[in-house]
Amino acid sequence: MNPFALAILLISMFIGTMVTLTSSHWLLAWLGLEISTLAIIPLMITDHHPRATEATTKYFLTQATAATLILFSALINAWNTGMWELKELSPLSSNMLSLALMMKMGLAPLHFWLPEVLQGLSLTTGLILSTWQKIAPIALMYMIFSSLNIQVLMIMGLLSIIVGGWIGLNQVHLRKVIAASSIAHLGWMMIILPFSPHIMMLTFLIYILMTTAMFLSFKIFNATQIKMLTIAWTKMPVLVALMMFILLSLGGLPPTTGFLPKWFILQELTLQHIPSIATVMAISSLLSLFFYLRLTYALTLTYSPNTVNSTIMWRFKFNNMFYLPLMVVMVLATFLLPLTPSLISF
Repeated sequence: MNPFALAILLISMFIGTMVTLTSSHWLLAWLGLEISTLAIIPLMITDHHPRATEATTKYFLTQATAATLILFSALINAWNTGMWELKELSPLSSNMLSLALMMKMGLAPLHFWLPEVLQGLSLTTGLILSTWQKIAPIALMYMIFSSLNIQVLMIMGLLSIIVGGWIGLNQVHLRKVIAASSIAHLGWMMIILPFSPHIMMLTFLIYILMTTAMFLSFKIFNATQIKMLTIAWTKMPVLVALMMFILLSLGGLPPTTGFLPKWFILQELTLQHIPSIATVMAISSLLSLFFYLRLTYALTLTYSPNTVNSTIMWRFKFNNMFYLPLMVVMVLATFLLPLTPSLISF
């Protein structure tokens, strides 16, 4: 892609997200979401591959449907309350907005588009879709959390945790595994949102760091399938060792960084006298932990001479532009655990 066109698209995504983050009017929030959505579509279709075309079409139709629901619910809310402010929501508008924003993020049962779309994209565009494109919907949920229906959030959040862990069990494509991971992590965020939005934002921040580190590592390995990870240890053992901690952190194993947000969430749910949901969440997280351990096994406990199904890649084509951001997010995602109590108190 032309560098000037790429710069314009990236700046448009940034502007669209910033418009949504700084808006107090539903039309401006909707406008920011639309700018961000339309800016990423040319990046998705850059590969000129039938799978990329299919992914772009599915993404556009899904996001257009969600944007229509957002605008329609804002109109209904303005009709009922006479205001366009984000804080004032009628019950009907609140439920419709919750469903629309969850469709934009890819929560179950509205997750049908996310694995297929992510599978048809390059790793770089998939990174943008999995991290940056979720900032604006999450921010809107954070701003209107007091008006949201707790039952809807709890049901869809719990369903997302179960479905995200379930669909990732038999996947061999890394991008579909990341999609399942995204669905499950967003389910944890939605459940804790009405009780402690600060814990939700902390969980989202750590999710972005770990997902970015995982995508950039796969980009350097040039890996899109699990079997392609089996030769990574002989090429870059230090990065593979750090990647093992990232995968275990995504699974929520102590004493990694990803353990403490889940501990905070379970503790807060117990304090809110709903230990049954906390127990189901803790048990369902074992589903996600299984495929994280599967990736860890492929990375660290296998190597090329012992695997007959993997293709030996004698030369890696390294791109230096990914090294610096990978080092930053890898250090933050690996060693953020001691600072997490300070962040939550801040």
